[in-house]
Amino acid sequence: MTMQIADTVSLSVSDAKARARARAAAARDNLRTEPRAVRIVIIALAVIFLTMFVVLPLVVVFAQAFSHGILAYLAALAEPEALAAIRLTLLVAAISVGLNLVFGLVAAWAIAKFDFPGKTFLITLIALPFSVSPVISGLVFVLLFGAQGYFGSWLRDHDIQILFAVPGIALATTFVTFPFVARALIPLMQEQGTQEEEAAISLGASGLQTFFRVTLPNIKWGVLYGVLLCNARAMGEFGAVSVVSGHIRGETNTMPLLVEILYNEYHFVAAFAIASLLAMLALITLIAKTILERHLDEGQDVNDH
Repeated sequence: MTMQIADTVSLSVSDAKARARARAAAARDNLRTEPRAVRIVIIALAVIFLTMFVVLPLVVVFAQAFSHGILAYLAALAEPEALAAIRLTLLVAAISVGLNLVFGLVAAWAIAKFDFPGKTFLITLIALPFSVSPVISGLVFVLLFGAQGYFGSWLRDHDIQILFAVPGIALATTFVTFPFVARALIPLMQEQGTQEEEAAISLGASGLQTFFRVTLPNIKWGVLYGVLLCNARAMGEFGAVSVVSGHIRGETNTMPLLVEILYNEYHFVAAFAIASLLAMLALITLIAKTILERHLDEGQDVNDH
């Protein structure tokens, strides 16, 4: 009898959700009252805009990169300066993604699972890098770690170099990419609530067991989504890195900086070859982002049911 009541309640809830979704779909259809000609014009404008400002620049980048043939393209990428820039870009991206993964998980966990004074302020701080120009953030690091900065004399006395070296570039990149992992996880973890974690703890699971066996599986696609966006931003960062790098050839030039240098020196094939690598990484990121968004939507549907 109890099972029958539970089944009846479950079916009633499912029917109610189905009716709600049908009403929402009908409401959306009712809003589509534009004439066919207006829809065609709007779609055409969107396609033309995307073609002009997204597709055409990508085509130009690859056309210029291969304008002297595949051998010239490969030779440009095999230059020691280009290889150094690629290695530095990958190294800095790995460091910043690793740090942001840890900080993002901790911040999202604290904000989504606990109530504490200053929670709203913490959320604002996480979003701060989005509202500050990367050039300004780079200048902040110069004021902190430069020769005349707050910590400059101490760093010099202890023979530690932050600016114009890998640590400074990693710090600047980590700062501008900090929000991506946290912002991807906070709404996801808030929506999931704390019921499953509380149930696991009540059954005797430790904090780490609860995190790795309950929390992490539920947010794995969100984590990958945040890491993906963070990695793409880290490899393409220019403003903050330009301020703290010192532009030392073969040592502190990342791929975006090298593109600018080569272009200003009229090495167009080499500049566009490096730019094409960044463009390919962006396209791969876009494809992976689409796949991850599909998994996130499927997870959302499962939670709704």
